[in-house]
Amino acid sequence: MDKLPNCPKCNSEYTYEDGSLLVCPECAYEWTAGAEVAGEAQEVIKDANGNVLNDGDTVTIIKDLKVKGASSALKQGTKVKNIRLLYGVSDGHDIDCKIDGFGAMKLKSSVVKKI
Repeated sequence: MDKLPNCPKCNSEYTYEDGSLLVCPECAYEWTAGAEVAGEAQEVIKDANGNVLNDGDTVTIIKDLKVKGASSALKQGTKVKNIRLLYGVSDGHDIDCKIDGFGAMKLKSSVVKKI
């Protein structure tokens, strides 16, 4: 059995074929078999200043961020190294990273700037 690609919109692994289309049961997104590569290549994630972000970039946080469940906030100017971009997320948290002293978390690209 061939491995079907994950949904390009929500990254769900439960896609299935319906004739010539691929369908995601979680978000109801439909696409053709070759379209997922072209769609992902067109999506661009930019920082607060409009600079294009890439996997592995180093960014800084531009404002203090309260962290749910933590005793302190992430301070403005905190450096975040080796980010990973998340395409097609609906909640806006499109950066996956690990911050020293806080651990793994997701950030919005609107609160960071590229170094």
